[in-house]
Amino acid sequence: MSRTLVRSLLVLVLSQFSYTALAHDVWISRGTYKNPAGEWCCGAEDCGVVSPNAVKAGTGGYSLRGPVTYGVGVTGNAADGPTRQENLNEAIPYSQSLPSPDGAYWRCKRPDGTPRCFFAPPSGS
Repeated sequence: MSRTLVRSLLVLVLSQFSYTALAHDVWISRGTYKNPAGEWCCGAEDCGVVSPNAVKAGTGGYSLRGPVTYGVGVTGNAADGPTRQENLNEAIPYSQSLPSPDGAYWRCKRPDGTPRCFFAPPSGS
């Protein structure tokens, strides 16, 4: 292969990696999102997408019963660790939920696994 072609491919691969690696960082980390207690929502390995089938809106809040997927497969950021799933069985009061800018349900957890932030699509979307 020619040097020009190799350089072009390298630039293309690196630019794609850079965009993907920043996708998660841009809207959660850089969005300055905090929960009602004042905690930052995001840190490495702590935010994942909750399956829409696992979320039920009820009186006073959301019932989460089902899978949440964390890691690089969701965020595109290798710093978020390998792709992994956990099963949820918890309730999130509406007063603890934040609007999700991308229309997905997201859950950020503390190191002990308890919920730190929960993002839900705006009602009616």
